[in-house]
Amino acid sequence: MKSMFLTLAILVMPLLAQAQTLRFRPNGEFKIVQFTDVHYNGSRASQVALSVVDSVLQHERPDLVVLTGDIVWGKPGRENLLNVLDRVSAYNVPFVYEFGNHDSEMTGFTNRELYDMARKVKNNILPDLSGSKELDYVLPVLSHDGSRTAAALYCLDSHAYPPKVSGKKLGAYAWLTFDQVEWYREKSRQLTRQNGGNPLPALAFFHIPVPEYHEAVRNEDAILVGTRRETVCSPEFNTGMFTAMMEGGDVMGIFCGHDHDNDYAVMWHDILLAYGRYSGGNTVYNHLPCGARVIVLKEGERCFDTYIRERKGRVVNQATYPADFVSDDWEKRPLEE
Repeated sequence: MKSMFLTLAILVMPLLAQAQTLRFRPNGEFKIVQFTDVHYNGSRASQVALSVVDSVLQHERPDLVVLTGDIVWGKPGRENLLNVLDRVSAYNVPFVYEFGNHDSEMTGFTNRELYDMARKVKNNILPDLSGSKELDYVLPVLSHDGSRTAAALYCLDSHAYPPKVSGKKLGAYAWLTFDQVEWYREKSRQLTRQNGGNPLPALAFFHIPVPEYHEAVRNEDAILVGTRRETVCSPEFNTGMFTAMMEGGDVMGIFCGHDHDNDYAVMWHDILLAYGRYSGGNTVYNHLPCGARVIVLKEGERCFDTYIRERKGRVVNQATYPADFVSDDWEKRPLEE
């Protein structure tokens, strides 16, 4: 009997560890580093990406690393992927991995095969999605004392290229599917019910920006912090994920990659639409110093700090959501001395 209980404990412990790994620090903060568009191919130029990982993680010491796609830029796919993930893992920080449009294309592996490879790397907290149609998951972040779920992180696969319909190509990039929108809605409703009917503070991470990024950046009233140096490369068709998140009331910010020369964050209907900073070397186009985005959640509050940490250590684009993305009443400001 004792042997049976020991066996069950061994089987259950990894699942419990995954579910309970993430929690706010005693000071009420939870720090996330987002690496995106690493485009690693093993060449000398791509080695810079590994130094980005080293520099940012040494400076920031985060609670979680999120890689939002286009990590690999050539074969051998397994070796190149593991070179990046092992470098992250070496810092003993929990990490998760979502996919860009190039990961599968450049490696010869499917996204599910890449996902399964990542799940074998030390310090990953990727859930077992073997029975799921999509590679989407939500990560709970516990309160500092571990007594409750205090925040949620949605991670979604934004796919790569659109299917052809009647032989016609439907734009350049794929879209989040209706099934994914419904998946988000159900998860959001479930977490809200568990939180006494109050939406949890939440963030969302995926690779290809939703069409609302394009709408927001064209609106001159939308407050923007950061650099815009190229057009938004979003899907041509809108399946309603942003609207679902707006209605759900939990998601405060969406964080994407994909467009290497953008690193801005812009407020749109109370949701911050943000890019990570290009994290790779000189293997594909880029005109911003490589680095990563940092997000610091505050326990019990619907706010977070965010900024860009560059490879050489400089911090830029510091901002706080929502305070720095809404216009205050200038007549009510205290007089400056």
